[in-house]
Amino acid sequence: MSVIIILMIASISIAALFLIAFLWGVKSGQFEDDFSPSSRILFEDKPASTKTV
Repeated sequence: MSVIIILMIASISIAALFLIAFLWGVKSGQFEDDFSPSSRILFEDKPASTKTV
């Protein structure tokens, strides 16, 4: 029975660490992507006009 308590404490502490890491990533702006590379492929870029003089 004590093994179950030890495993529950270990799993809750690991889950808490992952939650803290996720919140830290959100707070530092890690997931701020307004124009991702996956949507850039849908739009054509205008070719650069190069004039040779």
